[in-house]
Amino acid sequence: MHPRHPEIAPRLLSETDEQRQLRTVLRDLFRETSSPEDVRKHLATPRGYDEALWSRLAGEIGVHGLAVPEEYGGSGFTFAELAVVLEEVGRALCSAPLLPTVVLAAHALLYSGDRAACEQYLPRIADGALTATVAGFGEGFGDGEPIVTAERGSAGWVLRGRADFVLDGAGADVILVRAATPDGPRLFACEPDPGTCRRTPRRVLDETRRQALVEFRGAPATPVGTAEGAEATVSATVDTGRAALAAEQIGGSGHALDATVEFVAQRHQFGRPIGSFQAVKHRLADVLVALEAARSASAYATACAAVAPEQLPVAASAAAVVCSETFRLATAEYVQLHGGIGFTWEHPAHLYVRRARGAEVLFGTADRHRARLAALAGLALESCSV
Repeated sequence: MHPRHPEIAPRLLSETDEQRQLRTVLRDLFRETSSPEDVRKHLATPRGYDEALWSRLAGEIGVHGLAVPEEYGGSGFTFAELAVVLEEVGRALCSAPLLPTVVLAAHALLYSGDRAACEQYLPRIADGALTATVAGFGEGFGDGEPIVTAERGSAGWVLRGRADFVLDGAGADVILVRAATPDGPRLFACEPDPGTCRRTPRRVLDETRRQALVEFRGAPATPVGTAEGAEATVSATVDTGRAALAAEQIGGSGHALDATVEFVAQRHQFGRPIGSFQAVKHRLADVLVALEAARSASAYATACAAVAPEQLPVAASAAAVVCSETFRLATAEYVQLHGGIGFTWEHPAHLYVRRARGAEVLFGTADRHRARLAALAGLALESCSV
């Protein structure tokens, strides 16, 4: 029997006035700076995103430090406020590396409990001066042996090995690496140098979320946290990433539905809007129902990340399944109901399709999450019918 977890207060599943105001400010900003044309333009730059927007998000709104404690230069809010940002980021398809920097790396530092590492990196993450990511966390689940090893040399620890498809791996200023040591897996902070760390951008389906192969060749590194707490830190970080990704997927699904509803109200066939046809109404209604279910799953995962971390593993995997499938459905209808124009490169629909397909495998496939949920619930997979 598993001990009963405390219930999440219903008020935590709804937006506060402050969160609603934050959403309004962000949506206005992204409407001004992140049109599909803007996204395409910035994808062609060396960093792959609008660096001026990155600075504005950090300086004018304080996005980067929302979930960072005040003692480390942040605002001291919770993951709930950050989730509002992530949803709007997903809606606008913003390509800035908020997920690897503000979610994964920042939370890995916080979960590690390493005060020195937090003091060194979190203030610069909060003010937008530093980008960061994580590597070697293992197939989206933090499982399996690390493929990067750490050796103690005469001048300190060095890393050897490779980690593939690292989010923002080619551009991050700091990489938090899960590496094998003689005493077991441990977390290290590495500031990549071309002489000891080779970073090769990967060509991926979703160009708005850059990834890279990172090869460590005796790269100097500093231990973060304790060896005993490393695996718990990795697990909590990845689950927080899943909750963050679910919020992004809600934003992307919302955009796809809103854009499609607007289009079918304007497109006419046989003398009337195609949105008045019953078949089209039913398809959009299916997306709306799926989106509301996904919104609930995302809200619960967000609340758990903010105030009930012991419930986050179940909530994060459930949200991953529901939100991934909803985003796939919403983007498929985005393309189909736009007709011929929806299949063109000039239309932004394909960018959202790419984001949906990339996101659904980023932290584990839906099937793996279902298996994980079964294990967390104490169910034998052989007894589960598909």
